[in-house]
Amino acid sequence: MAKARIGQKLQEWIDARQRHRLSHAQVQMARELGMNPRKLGKLDNHRQERWKMPLPLFIEHLCEKRFGRTAPEVALSIEQIAARQQMKKVERRARKVEREAATSPSRESTAADHANKG
Repeated sequence: MAKARIGQKLQEWIDARQRHRLSHAQVQMARELGMNPRKLGKLDNHRQERWKMPLPLFIEHLCEKRFGRTAPEVALSIEQIAARQQMKKVERRARKVEREAATSPSRESTAADHANKG
Protein backbone atom coordinates (compact mmCIF):
# COMPACT_ATOMS: atom_id res chain seq x y z
CA MET A 1 0.00 0.00 0.00
CA ALA A 2 1.26 3.48 -0.80
CA LYS A 3 2.22 5.80 2.01
CA ALA A 4 -0.70 7.95 3.09
CA ARG A 5 -0.42 11.63 2.35
CA ILE A 6 -0.60 13.58 5.61
CA GLY A 7 -2.45 16.88 5.55
CA GLN A 8 -1.32 20.08 7.25
CA LYS A 9 -3.64 19.71 10.24
CA LEU A 10 -2.44 16.19 11.00
CA GLN A 11 1.18 17.21 10.44
CA GLU A 12 0.79 19.85 13.17
CA TRP A 13 -0.28 17.07 15.55
CA ILE A 14 2.75 14.96 14.60
CA ASP A 15 5.03 17.93 15.29
CA ALA A 16 3.30 18.59 18.62
CA ARG A 17 3.60 14.91 19.57
CA GLN A 18 7.35 15.03 19.01
CA ARG A 19 7.88 18.45 20.57
CA HIS A 20 5.96 17.70 23.78
CA ARG A 21 6.80 13.97 23.99
CA LEU A 22 3.20 12.78 23.89
CA SER A 23 2.01 9.26 23.20
CA HIS A 24 -0.41 8.43 20.40
CA ALA A 25 -3.19 7.98 22.96
CA GLN A 26 -2.49 11.39 24.53
CA VAL A 27 -2.55 13.06 21.11
CA GLN A 28 -5.86 11.39 20.36
CA MET A 29 -7.28 12.53 23.71
CA ALA A 30 -6.09 16.09 23.06
CA ARG A 31 -7.77 16.02 19.64
CA GLU A 32 -11.01 14.72 21.22
CA LEU A 33 -10.84 17.55 23.74
CA GLY A 34 -10.56 20.03 20.89
CA MET A 35 -7.12 21.30 21.81
CA ASN A 36 -5.05 23.29 19.35
CA PRO A 37 -1.64 21.69 18.64
CA ARG A 38 -0.03 25.11 18.21
CA LYS A 39 -1.17 26.21 21.69
CA LEU A 40 0.08 23.19 23.63
CA GLY A 41 3.30 25.03 24.54
CA LYS A 42 1.30 27.36 26.78
CA LEU A 43 -0.12 24.42 28.69
CA ASP A 44 3.15 22.54 28.96
CA ASN A 45 5.07 22.70 32.22
CA HIS A 46 8.41 24.38 31.58
CA ARG A 47 9.79 23.14 34.89
CA GLN A 48 9.82 26.72 36.14
CA GLU A 49 6.10 26.66 36.78
CA ARG A 50 5.97 24.07 39.52
CA TRP A 51 2.25 24.56 40.05
CA LYS A 52 1.46 23.26 36.55
CA MET A 53 0.86 19.59 35.80
CA PRO A 54 3.03 18.07 33.08
CA LEU A 55 1.17 18.23 29.75
CA PRO A 56 0.59 14.46 29.34
CA LEU A 57 -0.92 14.23 32.82
CA PHE A 58 -2.95 17.39 32.24
CA ILE A 59 -4.46 15.95 29.05
CA GLU A 60 -5.32 12.70 30.83
CA HIS A 61 -6.83 14.65 33.74
CA LEU A 62 -9.04 16.72 31.42
CA CYS A 63 -10.13 13.64 29.48
CA GLU A 64 -11.09 11.85 32.69
CA LYS A 65 -12.96 14.93 33.90
CA ARG A 66 -14.92 15.37 30.67
CA PHE A 67 -15.37 11.82 29.35
CA GLY A 68 -14.89 9.75 32.50
CA ARG A 69 -11.98 7.75 31.09
CA THR A 70 -8.21 8.14 31.26
CA ALA A 71 -7.44 6.65 27.84
CA PRO A 72 -9.23 6.38 24.50
CA GLU A 73 -11.00 3.11 23.76
CA VAL A 74 -9.00 2.63 20.55
CA ALA A 75 -5.73 4.53 20.26
CA LEU A 76 -4.63 5.25 16.70
CA SER A 77 -1.53 7.06 15.57
CA ILE A 78 -1.82 10.12 13.34
CA GLU A 79 -0.29 8.10 10.51
CA GLN A 80 -3.02 5.45 10.87
CA ILE A 81 -5.69 8.16 10.89
CA ALA A 82 -4.21 9.66 7.71
CA ALA A 83 -4.16 6.23 6.06
CA ARG A 84 -7.82 5.67 6.98
CA GLN A 85 -8.78 9.08 5.57
CA GLN A 86 -6.89 8.28 2.36
CA MET A 87 -8.67 4.91 2.02
CA LYS A 88 -12.07 6.56 2.57
CA LYS A 89 -11.25 9.11 -0.09
CA VAL A 90 -10.25 6.41 -2.60
CA GLU A 91 -13.40 4.39 -1.83
CA ARG A 92 -15.61 7.47 -2.23
CA ARG A 93 -14.05 8.26 -5.60
CA ALA A 94 -14.50 4.66 -6.75
CA ARG A 95 -18.18 4.69 -5.71
CA LYS A 96 -18.67 8.00 -7.50
CA VAL A 97 -17.15 6.66 -10.71
CA GLU A 98 -19.29 3.51 -10.51
CA ARG A 99 -22.42 5.57 -9.86
CA GLU A 100 -21.71 7.89 -12.80
CA ALA A 101 -20.99 4.95 -15.10
CA ALA A 102 -24.24 3.26 -14.11
CA THR A 103 -26.47 6.34 -14.49
CA SER A 104 -25.04 8.07 -17.54
CA PRO A 105 -25.47 6.64 -21.04
CA SER A 106 -22.34 5.72 -22.93
CA ARG A 107 -20.67 8.43 -25.02
CA GLU A 108 -20.97 6.44 -28.23
CA SER A 109 -24.75 6.16 -28.03
CA THR A 110 -25.20 9.86 -27.30
CA ALA A 111 -22.97 10.80 -30.23
CA ALA A 112 -24.97 8.50 -32.50
CA ASP A 113 -28.23 10.01 -31.22
CA HIS A 114 -27.01 13.52 -31.98
CA ALA A 115 -25.91 12.48 -35.50
CA ASN A 116 -29.31 10.92 -36.23
CA LYS A 117 -31.20 14.02 -35.06
CA GLY A 118 -29.23 16.45 -37.19
